[in-house]
Amino acid sequence: MNKFMQLAIDAAIEGMQKNMGGPFGAVIVLNDEVISIAHNEVIGTNDPTAHAEMVAIRRATKILNRFNISDCEIYSTCEPCPMCLSAIHWAGMTKLYFGADRYDAAIGGFDDEFIYKIMDGTADSLLLKPEIIEKEKCAKLFKLWNQKLDRVQY
Repeated sequence: MNKFMQLAIDAAIEGMQKNMGGPFGAVIVLNDEVISIAHNEVIGTNDPTAHAEMVAIRRATKILNRFNISDCEIYSTCEPCPMCLSAIHWAGMTKLYFGADRYDAAIGGFDDEFIYKIMDGTADSLLLKPEIIEKEKCAKLFKLWNQKLDRVQY
C-alpha cells in the first residue's frame, strides 16, 4: 500500500466520521515529505469549494508561503473534479496520483458529468445557462493587466 495514499484514505474516513463531507482525502508531498493532509469539508464548513484537494492545496501553499507548488505531488482518493483539477493545474503540480475514478464517485452520488458537458458545450439543463455579457468591457481588463508594470504572473 502506498503510504501517502493510505494517509489520504485515512483522512477521507476521518472526514466522513466527523460528518464534514464526502469520502474524499488528499495529501500533498514535497521530496517524500508530507506537507498537508486534508479531507472533504463541504458540509462542515458550508463551502462548496472545500473539496479535499482544494483544502490540501490551500494548506500547502500557506505552509510553503507560495502559490506555485510545482515541486509537489498530490495524492487523492478519487479522480479530481474539474474544479480541483484546475486548482492542481494552477498550483503548477505535474504529478497527480488518484485511486477511485469519476465513475466510482458517481455511484456514490458525486456525479461531475454535468460539469464535463457544460465544458464541452453539450449540457442540456435549465439549471445553468452560461451567457456572455459585456465582453468588450471585461476583455479590456486583460489589456490593463498586461500594462501593469508590477504584476506578478501566475
